[in-house]
Amino acid sequence: MTRKIGKNLNQRLFIVVLLVVLGFFLGTLAGRTKTYRLSVPGESGVENFDIDADFGLFWDTWETIREKYKDVDSVDDQSMVYGAASGLVGALGDPYSQFFEPENGKQFLDDISGSFEGIGAEIGIKDGILTIIAPLEGTPAKKAGLKSGDKIIQIDDEITMDMSIDEAVHKIRGERGTKVILTIMKDSGEREDVPVTRGVIKIPSIAWEILPGTDIAHVQLFSFTQDLSKDFDSIAQEILRSSAKKIIIDVRNNPGGYLQVSVDIAGWFLKEGDVVVSEGQGTDDDRQYKSSGPSTFKDWPIAVIINRGSASASEILAGALKDNLDSIIVGETSFGKGSVQEMVDIGSDAYIKLTVANWFTPNGTSISELGIEPDVVVEMSEEQIENEEDIFLEEAVKALE
Repeated sequence: MTRKIGKNLNQRLFIVVLLVVLGFFLGTLAGRTKTYRLSVPGESGVENFDIDADFGLFWDTWETIREKYKDVDSVDDQSMVYGAASGLVGALGDPYSQFFEPENGKQFLDDISGSFEGIGAEIGIKDGILTIIAPLEGTPAKKAGLKSGDKIIQIDDEITMDMSIDEAVHKIRGERGTKVILTIMKDSGEREDVPVTRGVIKIPSIAWEILPGTDIAHVQLFSFTQDLSKDFDSIAQEILRSSAKKIIIDVRNNPGGYLQVSVDIAGWFLKEGDVVVSEGQGTDDDRQYKSSGPSTFKDWPIAVIINRGSASASEILAGALKDNLDSIIVGETSFGKGSVQEMVDIGSDAYIKLTVANWFTPNGTSISELGIEPDVVVEMSEEQIENEEDIFLEEAVKALE
């Protein structure tokens, strides 16, 4: 997932959510009248929002639980507050929006720092089903044979139908050395129980090589972590000192990461001022992220390899190179994770992650659900898969030559 973290981004929206939540528990909005006016600080002064809802229903529910629930003495008021806030965000029906209690919020932030304990697979919702976006290189998920597109039907003994992404992540993660059993459904419809032993996951960043007998630098981007911009800077200098004259950017099974990192990487290939991606609703008011250089490789022949495990920041980079440079895209249609999430600290160590916009390529193509279409489609036979033939890379080399 491409993530933007900070208190100041689209803050008005989060203030509205926060005030509604606080209104529940402070009683400032309680009553039977169904329309309320909120005054919220905005960019040009105070803005007013009408809320059409019966908040008295909330208090009726709270009081009924307190009066009639059989184990009321075991009920913790704060847990009920967390449950209500979670339900408020859950009512959006968006699998990528989530309320985090303090412990889960810290866990999420640890995930995107580059090191955590778990199985090492990015998951998402595809066609309403919990799906593996990509197993990360060198992780227990990869070693267990999990693949992009595998549908997770069951986690241990629990069916995943209607389970949110973050609930699933919470159940899959755990201390290293412990085991989780994922019931997977393949594209063929075959079901398989896959035991995975959890480990310490250190998200890899980048690797590169000169392909034998060529002048092509093959650059693999495994995840858009915080460190990737710095790592790419170092590797770019190595490439410039090498015999390479062409570049293959390989983002297969790269589930994404930080937006700004993808913009930074694109800057090595695009002219200063070129649009990398637009964020918004597909209108003229969308926010544009532009290249700030250094544009070192802008005249180099470039091919990009993607597959259905390429998501979010990977799709942003591929779309930017395709639209601006007409770079050749090789592989499979990417995952289609084209929405923007922001995470904000709303106080008391709790967080809200909220989808606030969609991504659009420089030519205005929506990434969400559709993904990036390859120019050269690669289909591998079972025999090629068993023999570990890298047809994707072979086709990319052909395209450049």
